[in-house]
Amino acid sequence: MAGPGDSDRQALDRGLEALGIPARAGQCEDMLAYLDERRRWNRSYNLVAAGELPHLLHRHLLDSLVIKPFVQGPRLLDVGSGAGFPGLPLAIVEPDLAVTLLDSAGKKIRFLNHVVRSLGLKNVMTVAERVENFSPAAGFSTIVSRAFATVPEFLRSVSHLARPGMRLLAMKGRHPGTELDKLPDTVRLESVTRLVVPGLDAERHLVVMSLQPQ
Repeated sequence: MAGPGDSDRQALDRGLEALGIPARAGQCEDMLAYLDERRRWNRSYNLVAAGELPHLLHRHLLDSLVIKPFVQGPRLLDVGSGAGFPGLPLAIVEPDLAVTLLDSAGKKIRFLNHVVRSLGLKNVMTVAERVENFSPAAGFSTIVSRAFATVPEFLRSVSHLARPGMRLLAMKGRHPGTELDKLPDTVRLESVTRLVVPGLDAERHLVVMSLQPQ
């Protein structure tokens, strides 16, 4: 847990150490610059509730990075990315991972485009589109959603993108319980893991799924 005198950099260093993520040169600076830009743009774009701004590092950035061990490469789709969580932090610490940030809100994509340009992230693509209408030429190895919808709704929305061998990740707060009773027969529930986010005293769970072989 971060102490009252900790700077964002100290809290980030401690969080990364707890998660076992070795940050390469410049990555911590990029993540902190991303948070600074989000705070700055929030004045005009209202990207997150004002009460969340002091908690961006733990509730959002480290909360995104905690799923890193479950992401299989080489291509990740972040559905309903909003202002970039979890896809953008994952792209910063995994420069070899090709990340697509998908959101239907134009103002959020404008913010993400600004961050991608400012940080020089060559492995990130942004798309302003509803997921139901998104039909890329190349497939994905992992699709993730964070606070996007119920698990069955998430699965329905990405069903046209699903491929054998693809991993589907649904980030949840509390255990999704009855949502998991409504999974389609084509989906295999691999695991439901309770996550521990450094500095965050709140429930977090990750639902890991894959397609049943046909």
